[in-house]
Amino acid sequence: MMSKNDSTDTQCDREIVITRIFNAPRKLVFEVWTQPEHVVQWWGPKGFTTRVTETDLRPGGKSSYVMIAPDGKEYPAKGVFREIVPFERIVTSDEFDEGFEKVMNTDLPRGMVMTVIFEDLAGKTKLTLRIMHESIEERRKHEEMGVVAGWNSSFDCMDEYLAQL
Repeated sequence: MMSKNDSTDTQCDREIVITRIFNAPRKLVFEVWTQPEHVVQWWGPKGFTTRVTETDLRPGGKSSYVMIAPDGKEYPAKGVFREIVPFERIVTSDEFDEGFEKVMNTDLPRGMVMTVIFEDLAGKTKLTLRIMHESIEERRKHEEMGVVAGWNSSFDCMDEYLAQL
């Protein structure tokens, strides 16, 4: 179930849009999103842990991380940063990395581009996550995997982590 500050929308037939308002300043939310020592504290649905293997936060730089389920299964992902506007916007490719297909026996979506927008709301932060897919079919595959519920669970974890800082 989504809390009252969650919003999920589809702006076009290939895009998923998820919005959350965090009770923390934009600079801190951006740092928690981008710095590996913070990312490992919240990234992934409740019960998961995350290992960050690479974060080169610049256009052309790579990201790589592995979400680890409570049962020990590992879900690797990677991306290449396309645009970084500090404290405002990140655009990156978002792909399932080699080995993901071993833990999920499904036709994985490909060609995703993730845009994260950080907006200042008088000391709070509105985070808008836009996931663009190559086609409607790719978006549907991603939705069937539980991407919306997964991100909302991750955002719950991020909210809890921010409250501790």
